[in-house]
Amino acid sequence: MKSLWSYFFVGVLIFGLGVHSHQASAKSNLVIGITQYPATFHPNIDSMLAKSYVHGLSRRPITTTDASWKVICMLCETLPTLENGGAVLEKTPDGKDGIAVTYKILDAAKWGDGMPINVDDVIFTWEVGKHPKSGVSAQEGYRRILSIDQINDKTFTLHVDRRTFDYNDISSLNLLPAHIERAKFKDPAAYRTQTAFDTDANNLGLYMGPYIMATQKTGSHMVFERNPHWWGKKPAFEKITVRVIENTATLEANLLSGGVDMISGELGLSVDQALAFEKRHGKKFNITYMPGLIYEHIDLMLDNPILKDQKIRQALMYALDRKAISEQLFGGKQPVAHSSVNPLDWVFDEDVVTYPFDLAKANALLDEAGWSNKVKGIRMNAAGEPLRFDIMTTAGNRTRELVQQVLQSQWKAVGIDIRIKNEPARIFFGETVTKRKFDAMAMFAWISAPESVPLTTLHSDDIPTAGNNWAGQNYTGYRNPEMNALLEVIETELDRGKRVALWYKLQNIYATDLPALPLYFRANAFILPKWLSGLTPTGHQFPTTLWVEDWAATN
Repeated sequence: MKSLWSYFFVGVLIFGLGVHSHQASAKSNLVIGITQYPATFHPNIDSMLAKSYVHGLSRRPITTTDASWKVICMLCETLPTLENGGAVLEKTPDGKDGIAVTYKILDAAKWGDGMPINVDDVIFTWEVGKHPKSGVSAQEGYRRILSIDQINDKTFTLHVDRRTFDYNDISSLNLLPAHIERAKFKDPAAYRTQTAFDTDANNLGLYMGPYIMATQKTGSHMVFERNPHWWGKKPAFEKITVRVIENTATLEANLLSGGVDMISGELGLSVDQALAFEKRHGKKFNITYMPGLIYEHIDLMLDNPILKDQKIRQALMYALDRKAISEQLFGGKQPVAHSSVNPLDWVFDEDVVTYPFDLAKANALLDEAGWSNKVKGIRMNAAGEPLRFDIMTTAGNRTRELVQQVLQSQWKAVGIDIRIKNEPARIFFGETVTKRKFDAMAMFAWISAPESVPLTTLHSDDIPTAGNNWAGQNYTGYRNPEMNALLEVIETELDRGKRVALWYKLQNIYATDLPALPLYFRANAFILPKWLSGLTPTGHQFPTTLWVEDWAATN
């Protein structure tokens, strides 16, 4: 998420959903295969890439970041800047440095039921977002808006309580249709379960993209049809079906059989699987590998009394041969991560603290932490308790399950007992991670935008609790006052030279404290039919589907 709103997936069963793919109907219908089903369709509750991907077909943000990594307007006419007068520096009522930013919603913009998208929707979204009981993930961004001036039905000014380097990026202000959702918000504490996005998901008025979601079956598929009130370029496909196949081997089989036309790069095969697929079937498809801002890691439950010890966390890192994992599993195409900041990002620190594979250091740290005794190869503390952790991830993801097994083996070498306990993605993200129900380790990926300040994942104010209706993304429970202060100052430092120094400090605190264990930076593999054109990978958190109207079927 950007700083203003600071804020991500046996046997083979093949079925068709009534859609015949490839040659028969590829010109009018497109079937996409992905590996996860959204836990909720509400755009501002919970963070899950599967939801962002399908919303790219059916919704549009006010602003976004394009494939060239530039902030652009989607629902607004002109991106406001200090230079063009759309943004104006001002003082807040208490005398601090604030900013006023004015946007004009496109005149033609309408919800899928024909109702105009207007400033009332903006104000209502803000009211929901800042309410402490709403369950919205990135509440901090909404709280920073002091007031909203309605200039007319389509024009509004945000008065924000601080000046940030990305002041005009409001990509996380995902509009809610006030004419539908206001009635659902009468009881804010119950809103999370009452929202029409989940109780009436086929309501046309929830959508405003090139497509509307016509039907869906939980855990199975979503069908999108052309939006009759879409104001932009007419999309090429009459219907797009997104099929969810969590088992990646089954996903491959469906691609080869014609059950799906393409596999999403954002939520499809891993690089190693795609490379193997390309060797066997590459001539039949267009296969593209896109490195991006995707951080595979293990969130640690810092409320766990064992994992609270920094020596344990650092020992876990030294015991891992992540370079071997990258080279042997991914052909070196997915580099080792030393912090959450990707080397592709201009703020990356090449001198960040690192943890090379060093069993001697790992063993010494574990001894110092009080786990020096061993029984049948497993370390014990003075009370005779084993050094044992559960590790969880998304069930059916072949690569993640393989990585788990490698981690389990490497940690066993230093006397740590690892138990694998996986769940379907919609449960893992919708309940276990979001509500901090994992006991020790949760392996997944964050995907971000360029220079994205990790406020909601690292700031102690963003730890999800029952009291805040599970808002926030600091699932580890990380608490560090120095990190809190750094996160707050980075986004308000407008000088790039000074800001990059702050970023370097952030990365080194993160790498030293280790609230999460960095594994590697992922690349996305897009496996597309040769007749599909116009799909351009972005390399960041905003999916290719946001430009679906540019996709076309060619001979």
